Amino acid sequence: MKQNRLKIALQLFGIFFQIGAFTFGGGYAMIPLIQRETVERHRLIDQSDILDIVAIAESTPGPIAVNSATFIGYQAAGVWGSLAATLGVVLPSFCIILIVSAFLRQVMDYAVVRYAFAGIRSGVLSLVALALLKMARQCPKGVVPALLAVGAFLVSALTGCSVLLIIAAAAVIGLATYLLLPRQEETP
Repeated sequence: MKQNRLKIALQLFGIFFQIGAFTFGGGYAMIPLIQRETVERHRLIDQSDILDIVAIAESTPGPIAVNSATFIGYQAAGVWGSLAATLGVVLPSFCIILIVSAFLRQVMDYAVVRYAFAGIRSGVLSLVALALLKMARQCPKGVVPALLAVGAFLVSALTGCSVLLIIAAAAVIGLATYLLLPRQEETP
C-alpha cells in the first residue's frame, strides 16, 4: 500500500511539475490541463471532483493552482501526494521567477519582448475562457444558480467588493436556497 502511494506521489510530482512549467497565466489557465491530466489521462480523481476542487481551491487562501494541486495530491495519495503535487506545481515557477527577475528589467525595453507578453496574455485569456466554459457545464442548472453566478460576476466586476465576501455571500445564498426552497429528489 505504501509503495503504491509513493509511486502515485512521484507521478503527481511529474504531472504537476509539467503543468507548472508549461502553463502561463495562473491557476485558471491550468484548470483545463489539470482536468485532462488528473481525470482523463491518469484517472487519479473523478470528473465530478474537478468542480469541487476548484470551488475549494478558490475559497481557501493561496493561489488556485497550488491549492488544487495540494487537494488533488491528498485525494490521490494522502499527505505525501499533496506534498509532491504542491512541490511539483511550485518549483518551476520559483525557478523561472528567480531567473526572469534577474534579467527582466534589462529586456523589457525590447519591442519583441513586449509583443511576446501581449501574445501570452491573449493565449491566457483563451485558457481562462475554456476553464469557465467547462465549469459552467458542470454547475447546477436552475434559476437560482444562474442568478447567483450573474449576480456574483456583476458585483465583482462593477464594485470594489472583496472576492471573499462575494464567495461567502454566495455560500449563504446557496445554503438558504437549499433550506428554504422545495427540492426535487436527487438521483445518484
